[in-house]
Amino acid sequence: MRKVSRLSRFNIASLALGLAFLYLPILILVIYSFNASRLVTVWGGWSLRWYHEFFNDRAMIEAAWMSLRVAVSSATIATLLGTLAAVALSRGERFRGRTLFSGMLYAPLVMPEVITGLSLLLLFVALNAERGFWTVTIAHTTLTMCFVAVVVQSRLGSLDRSLEEAAMDLGCNPVRGFVAVTLPLIAPAIVAGWMLAFTLSLDDLVIASFTTGPGSATLPIRIYSEVRLGVKPEINAICTLVIALIAVVIVIASLASKLSSSQGESAAPL
Repeated sequence: MRKVSRLSRFNIASLALGLAFLYLPILILVIYSFNASRLVTVWGGWSLRWYHEFFNDRAMIEAAWMSLRVAVSSATIATLLGTLAAVALSRGERFRGRTLFSGMLYAPLVMPEVITGLSLLLLFVALNAERGFWTVTIAHTTLTMCFVAVVVQSRLGSLDRSLEEAAMDLGCNPVRGFVAVTLPLIAPAIVAGWMLAFTLSLDDLVIASFTTGPGSATLPIRIYSEVRLGVKPEINAICTLVIALIAVVIVIASLASKLSSSQGESAAPL
């Protein structure tokens, strides 16, 4: 058998440079969030001053709470609709209008966010809808649903349908067979889709800026309005907290995915 070649110094150096390019700016941001100095480029010692400033900033707290509520709501709705769409595309190979449906579903993947945001703005204006929490949630659901559908559909494509068919042979109707057999097996993909939708919603600036209204600014919009006048040390603290939140979501989603996968594997032989 052919031996696997070891990593060369060039490969190791390339890998180290790539990781440093991706994560070194984040590490510097986290370190400088504990900077006591008011100047972001001058180190003044370790301090929690800017975290204290953030928790006393009412406007920032309201924006962060708005972003969190929008992210959870839109990710949950997008996961439900995206999963149903993925099941329709995977199990209904020949239904009429499949090509049109899949094209409309996956359009936000390739469409510029400016176009998506502007079209949604025109829709809300035509419907005379008051822009606020629900308009941003609907816009983020439209953006993230396609990502959930891609993740879940890829999992459904690699799934052995004979397991569900065996359950129906044993007396389950299609709905019960899907819930009892297929759903536990695709649960890791559903969790991954929710996590991706949550992260995309929490990070979005362009679409939210088109669909938000007075008093409903999200955290990215608030941060952008602040950094246009210069980066304050408080922004570093806010970004560090967002990074910590995303890390916690990833850990929880990974644990939930492993638990669902183990339960699905134990239930599969049945």
